[in-house]
Amino acid sequence: MEQVALAAATTPDITLWSLFMQAGLVVKLVMLGLLAASVWTWAIVIDKYLSYARARRQFDHFEQVFWSGQSLEELYRTLSERTNTGLSAIFVAAMREWKKSFERGARSPIGLQMRIDRAMDVTLARESEHLVARLGSLATIGSAGPFIGLFGTVVGIMTSFQAIAGSKSTNLAVVAPGIAEALLATAIGLVAAIPAVIAYNKFSADAGKLSGRMEGFADEFSAILSRQIDEKLQPRQAAQ
Repeated sequence: MEQVALAAATTPDITLWSLFMQAGLVVKLVMLGLLAASVWTWAIVIDKYLSYARARRQFDHFEQVFWSGQSLEELYRTLSERTNTGLSAIFVAAMREWKKSFERGARSPIGLQMRIDRAMDVTLARESEHLVARLGSLATIGSAGPFIGLFGTVVGIMTSFQAIAGSKSTNLAVVAPGIAEALLATAIGLVAAIPAVIAYNKFSADAGKLSGRMEGFADEFSAILSRQIDEKLQPRQAAQ
């Protein structure tokens, strides 16, 4: 009974918290950094999930209104009074250039079409950049997280070997806590990296789909405006 009590008293506490508290300074910093990266990953995941869902709803609503037969002028007046994103931002940019060009007496159909397409391209690039914002952080965490955790593990194992050499004992009870502390850093690195990689792949695909929808709308709207340009400028050129 006395030996059992003595063994229980000398058995080290290997809970996660105790392993963290017993780790060296470098390993602790690695763990804290990886935990912060994990929190940042989940913050980005929640933000992107909500923003992409909102973008899809806005795209659906705009396309429904755009193809409902409402006049372009009326739709432009409605949208120009508010802050626009996505498809509505592309539409407003094109219509704004359209109106400015005709107010200044545009005469070249090709020049007008090029200016409208350029305005839509600039807006499309800005909106696409907004969609992929902060996805680079997920890629960085996903690729670097395991290696940072491995660095903490290597440092922890080196410290454990130094302690073993100092105690001149290879007893498992002496070795196990130090090794467990070191491996905890790798585990935290994987906990941070795996969700980041999965989220990056998923949201990159979602951003690509949304960008594709914007590019498709820009092409369709460019064709619509091209026909409108021909209808407006041909009579003017014929009169001249």
